Amino acid sequence: MNHEQIISDTRDWVVKAVIGLNLCPFAKSVHVNDRIRYVVSDATEPEQLLKDLARELLALNRADPEEVDTTLLIHPGVLTDFLDFNDFLDAADALVEELKLDGVLQIADFHPDYQFEGSAADDIGNYSNRSPYPTLHLLREDSIALAVESMPDTASIYETNLDTLARLGADGWAALGLKR
Repeated sequence: MNHEQIISDTRDWVVKAVIGLNLCPFAKSVHVNDRIRYVVSDATEPEQLLKDLARELLALNRADPEEVDTTLLIHPGVLTDFLDFNDFLDAADALVEELKLDGVLQIADFHPDYQFEGSAADDIGNYSNRSPYPTLHLLREDSIALAVESMPDTASIYETNLDTLARLGADGWAALGLKR
């Protein structure tokens, strides 16, 4: 695995999709201020990924938020099947609790084949959570709270994303030229 290329592909997705389409209105400031840590896991088994996840959760918890506010743990060699990935999320959340980081850190999830429950696989709304590689996004609860304070109507983000993606369509998404 070429870590530099994987990080480049992921950074490109963050810039063009997450920030460029404003899918997450809070992403721009951490990107511009270079406070996103990109980590590629070489894991090929879920157990290895759990070890990498534990290491990164602890590292993010120890890091100065002014230096590292969030971490993208990219794992292209494991959980490439979306259903397996989705099943793994319970273990990831249990790990947060086991490390006594519940209420301190949380995990958001992104996958190339992301599919919201009840949606068709080709539904453009799924693209709000589609990344070039399976990715676990480690977030600080304090940062989320600050973001929510600055934008009280965070519930509208999901609806706005659906509208943005519907206007864009599959052809528009493809025109972004993102790695898939």
